[in-house]
Amino acid sequence: MSAIKTVNVRGRIIGGALPLICAPIVARSGGELARAADEMLALRPDIVEWRVDYLDEVEDISAVLAYLDALRAKLGDCPLIFTCRVDSEGGVRPISLERRLELIKRVIATGHVDIVDFELCNGEAAIRGVREAARAGAVRLILSSHEFTSTPSADEIVARLVREQELGADIAKIAVMPACVEDLLTLLSATNRMRERHTRIPLITVSMSGLGLVSRVAAGVFGSAITFGSGSTSSAPGQIPVAELRAALGIIQKYS
Repeated sequence: MSAIKTVNVRGRIIGGALPLICAPIVARSGGELARAADEMLALRPDIVEWRVDYLDEVEDISAVLAYLDALRAKLGDCPLIFTCRVDSEGGVRPISLERRLELIKRVIATGHVDIVDFELCNGEAAIRGVREAARAGAVRLILSSHEFTSTPSADEIVARLVREQELGADIAKIAVMPACVEDLLTLLSATNRMRERHTRIPLITVSMSGLGLVSRVAAGVFGSAITFGSGSTSSAPGQIPVAELRAALGIIQKYS
């Protein structure tokens, strides 16, 4: 098995013995964002992700930074992932690469986020710019890939995770859509192969929708370090409410 370098974010260990629960915030307005933050505090996930692409004012960088100030104050020491998802991989609206890069770099400079998520499909030059900004700001980088219509082969899943690692990710992520149980097994098998043969950093792997639900509960057994649970709203198909996800993980942890 490859030695995995864990990631410590505000005392939460990503890539350690137990998978962590991340709960996404999806909000279209500042008011919704504040209410969602209050909900997250009650749910007590290990990590919160702000999917800023849901925000109607997402291209108003000054507004985003003001909302981020308030969100950071509410969350206290809870780790925060900042994600402006590209529309081709599940983002809510089209935003130019240039605008997303400007937004991400400005957000990193605030010191209010702990991790940024950026897609592999953006290309090496853009990834290099985000990686350099993240390192300068002591922010961790997730490089991610998403397939909302299919599950690639195990070889392709491993290849993308390896590529993310090679490009300087602190955490490598892939999410795929299953059409059958065999697709779920492909994702889990590829996760285990990546962990056993290639991984030097923590992984996040997800099989989406109800068919892929097992991956959200059990992927930690195969090597996935973070699983995503929902509050009153979700950011991807098949997310389980945080409380139910915590209970399911607790059963696996108790008897494994």
